[in-house]
Amino acid sequence: MLAVLGATTANRGARVGLVLVLVLIFTALFAPWIAPYGPDQMGAGMSLSPPSADHWFGTDEFGRDMFSRVVYGARLTIQVGVIAVGISLTVGTLMGLVAGYARGWTERLLMRLVDVVFSFTETLIALAAVAVLGPSLTNAMIAVGIAAIPFYARIAYSVTLVERNKAYFDAAYVAGAGHMRLIFVHLLPNIVPPLIVVATLGVSSAVLAAAGLSFLGLGAQPPSPEWGAMLSAGRDYFTQASWIMIYPGLAIMITVLAFNLLGDGIREALDPRQKAKR
Repeated sequence: MLAVLGATTANRGARVGLVLVLVLIFTALFAPWIAPYGPDQMGAGMSLSPPSADHWFGTDEFGRDMFSRVVYGARLTIQVGVIAVGISLTVGTLMGLVAGYARGWTERLLMRLVDVVFSFTETLIALAAVAVLGPSLTNAMIAVGIAAIPFYARIAYSVTLVERNKAYFDAAYVAGAGHMRLIFVHLLPNIVPPLIVVATLGVSSAVLAAAGLSFLGLGAQPPSPEWGAMLSAGRDYFTQASWIMIYPGLAIMITVLAFNLLGDGIREALDPRQKAKR
């Protein structure tokens, strides 16, 4: 992992992405010390006050400090990325790994199931899942994770097929290695690198999807300082207090950009063809 990070930092864009991601993590961890007010503290300032020395990002319709709410929103963003991607990566990897290793009817059953889910867009799947589970940030994270499972399953399946036909796997099979050893000792470590790249890029997609659900009122509910919910709450005040939407929107944009840049850098670090070009 250290070698990958070292190679990643050779890419200028990846360095920028890594710095931004570290800033996001630092902000999430130390939000109580960075934010001057509580995220739900009403009356921290006058209602709809513009950005000033006392309130860097202004205040919302309830007098809540927007800077504090954006800072605390970083915690929810990290939570969304980790949980949503964790669900889709774990389930999708296991499905693709088992399908690629077992072959036969197991492969056909799992991959046809993935194909059926792939026939629907991720947004539609997420909306359907939230409709069943109910509107909340937790359910939005689960819905986003479920929607991305087929994508990870397909990648894990294709990489497993490649690794399964290599000499080291045949040697382990001939040596008498059991199924569990073949799957988790020989195959899994070798399919992880491309999945790391996809998972890093997937965080940005998860953040956008969760913010979109919150914007529609199906994700985080008031008074949660989730950036998508803050955008939704600021719609009615955009003409008179544009900062209510500008700063959460910028936070989403910077976060998505950061993880995309970092994911591209990791991809180049793990791709031998990119190394050869350098």
